Amino acid sequence: MDRDPCDTDWRAMLAARDGAAPAGRLAALFAPILAPPAAPDGCRVVGRLAQTLDGRIATASGSSRWIGGPGDILHTHRLRALCHAVVIGAGTVRHDDPRLTTREVEGPDPVRVVIDTERRLPADYGIFREGPPTLLACAADAGGGETHGRATVLRLPRAPGGGIAPATLLRALAARGLSRIFVEGGGMTVSRFLAAGCLDRLHVTVAPVLLGSGIPAFTLPEVPRIADGLRFTWTVHEIPPDILLDIPLDRARPGGAA
Repeated sequence: MDRDPCDTDWRAMLAARDGAAPAGRLAALFAPILAPPAAPDGCRVVGRLAQTLDGRIATASGSSRWIGGPGDILHTHRLRALCHAVVIGAGTVRHDDPRLTTREVEGPDPVRVVIDTERRLPADYGIFREGPPTLLACAADAGGGETHGRATVLRLPRAPGGGIAPATLLRALAARGLSRIFVEGGGMTVSRFLAAGCLDRLHVTVAPVLLGSGIPAFTLPEVPRIADGLRFTWTVHEIPPDILLDIPLDRARPGGAA
């Protein structure tokens, strides 16, 4: 994919990243992400998934490259450039070993944050060997030293139900001056942030693809009735050949989440 030219509208978003008033044709989509944090943890958090029309983010074997088309790739790199940190789970590292850089657009690379509670990922993945600064978020009692390859280890308390609570991670990132957070994936990681009421915004790309089976986009607590589901408004944007759903959540939780 060709690198996105730094046109006037995108340059306006980069200026808004650093405090200018959002302006131009991209402002309607990105201004809510650049708004000051309203939550007590001091963070503004956007989650993002790319799914097929039948709600799958990967095949049953885990293949997910590429569900979204060029417009989705461009949008993802723009989100990275506008945020201070990008968060992914260990499963995404295993399947994709992503770089999480802004190589398709003008703009700074975010700090990369990998959640690996038990610290099972080997340090030979590319994300731990090269590229922008990286944090490995693991349980406080996980073994190993204070670095993991070139990544800095961020030790956090375990949540009562296991894993690392999204709220705990957000507070730790805010303490490091990282307040605009992009939860890029995978589906389980985005679902945990959603279930915990830790997303201000959700961006879902829907691609014109049917798989018929595979890994679902969201894994959330069951609800007994349709009325208990989380309903919301959305705005639809075209990112050819896909569409993008921009969903304001404002830290709402699904009805079945504790």
